[in-house]
Amino acid sequence: MTGQNVRMNELAITVIGRDRPGIVADVAEVLARLGANLTDSTMTRLRGHFAMTLICVGPAAADVEAALAPLAAEGQLLATVRAVTPDGQAAPAGEPYVMAVHGADRMGIVAAMTRVLTDAGGNVTDLSTRLTGSLYVVVAEVDLPPGSADEVAGRLARTAAELGVGVSLRPADTDLL
Repeated sequence: MTGQNVRMNELAITVIGRDRPGIVADVAEVLARLGANLTDSTMTRLRGHFAMTLICVGPAAADVEAALAPLAAEGQLLATVRAVTPDGQAAPAGEPYVMAVHGADRMGIVAAMTRVLTDAGGNVTDLSTRLTGSLYVVVAEVDLPPGSADEVAGRLARTAAELGVGVSLRPADTDLL
């Protein structure tokens, strides 16, 4: 396509399926061959299942979807591609904090704790959970409105007590990515 005006699209791509070695390399190679620039991504392994979400800038969604199709041909992976509207480089809306919750597993921990954050005007920017035996752990990165951390910490502590779990809220280390 040398000499042509190529329109670049921002795409959200998800890949899920049973984990196996090489999924990240396979997806990254397909995207590189297409000239798609991977800008943001996260991947994890959840109890033997692989999940990856990424944002890239590249060709049309249909072209990327067609190129990823062979990876999903055997039914082991599901890949979806969707064009998204770029957000631009907006400054963070609040102060970064990390909330950690731990305790006996029970229904509704994530719902109750994230509701406290949302009701206080917080935005959850990253969240992971892990169940090990009967111990349930939640770690969430959240942007809180400036000056609200003490009040939010109190609300989180009350909700945690009602759930029978422990909670901590601390400023995020902004020097780390």
